[in-house]
Amino acid sequence: MAASPQFTGTPLFGSAVVSTANTNRDGSGTLATVLTLPAGGGRIDRAVLKATGNTTAGMLRLFVHDGTTARCITEIPVPAITVGATVASFETVIDFATGESSAYGLVLPAGHSLRACTHVAETFHVMAFGGQF
Repeated sequence: MAASPQFTGTPLFGSAVVSTANTNRDGSGTLATVLTLPAGGGRIDRAVLKATGNTTAGMLRLFVHDGTTARCITEIPVPAITVGATVASFETVIDFATGESSAYGLVLPAGHSLRACTHVAETFHVMAFGGQF
């Protein structure tokens, strides 16, 4: 255990366009790499998931990949939405820093990555924000 607190020094940002249908929950199939942690590791505080248009009922999944294996860490239900002048497309924020499982964000070692997929072949922008140790 460290004798003094360790704070992030450099902001991290990553993004990916997710559009290939992947119904697997076991980490196989097409996964888009959103953010890979640099040497020294880091913390992901939040992820923003935004549809680029209409959606049908489905699911977005986030995975942590350790360089060999991907593990699903959360599933986000996507409702059916028809966008228009007064109807926004689907959007949600996953706040890892204030979640039930950790008050410190999603802390990952060097080389690990956050990956994403969609259950239905619709296009989403997935962005991750955090910091490097």
